[in-house]
Amino acid sequence: MNYQSEFKPAALPDGVEMLNGKEYMHDAKGNLRPAELVKPAHKLEDQTVRQIMGYAIALNEQMARFWMHTMDDLDTLDDLLAEQYGVTKGGPKGNRTYVSFDGLFKVTVKVNDLHDFGPQLDIAKKLFDECLNEWSADAHPAIRGIITQAFNTDKKGKINRTSLLSLMTYEVEDDRWMKAVDALRDAMRVIGSKEYVLFHRRKTVTDKWEPVSIDLAKV
Repeated sequence: MNYQSEFKPAALPDGVEMLNGKEYMHDAKGNLRPAELVKPAHKLEDQTVRQIMGYAIALNEQMARFWMHTMDDLDTLDDLLAEQYGVTKGGPKGNRTYVSFDGLFKVTVKVNDLHDFGPQLDIAKKLFDECLNEWSADAHPAIRGIITQAFNTDKKGKINRTSLLSLMTYEVEDDRWMKAVDALRDAMRVIGSKEYVLFHRRKTVTDKWEPVSIDLAKV
C-alpha cells in the first residue's frame, strides 16, 4: 500500500529560493548556490528526504495528538470510576490496566521512576578504588570487572545503574567497602517519573496477548 495516500504530509519548504528570477539552493553551510549547478543526484536526494520527512513529521504530530487524547480519555474514565466507587484505579506507582468487556483488547499505563545519582557517587567510586588498590592482585577479577563496568558510562554518558545495584549484593568484610555501598545507596535518587502506554490484543481469551506496537522500529 502506498503510504502517501493514507495521510497528508507536513508542509516543508522545498529548499529552493528565487532571486532575480533564478533558482538557488542553500547548502549545508548556509550558502546560496545556483540550482543549475547542483548535481541532479543531490537534487533527487534532497527531494526524497524532504518528502519522507514531511510524512515523518506529520506522523510524529499525529502520535503526539494520539498520546494526549489517550491520556485524556483514561483520566476521564478514572475520574468517573473514582466518583462512582470512591477509589482511584491503579497501584502504588500509578500503574493501571484497562481491558475491553470481551477481554480481547488491553491498554496498560506504566509509570517508571527516573533515577539519577548525587555527589555521593564519586565518594563511593573512590572507596571502591581504595579497596581494589589495597587488595591488588588478591582482588577477584570478577569483582574488579564489575566495579569497572558499573562506573563506566554508556554512549549517552549514563552510568550503568544495574551494575551499580549489583555491587550492593556482595558481602565484603571491609569497612571501606561497606561505606562505599552506603554512599552508593545514598547517591541514588528519584528525580521524576514517566508514563508509558502499552497496547495489546488477542483473538480469543485463551490466546496470548500480542503487542500493538506504535514504535516505528518494531512495526
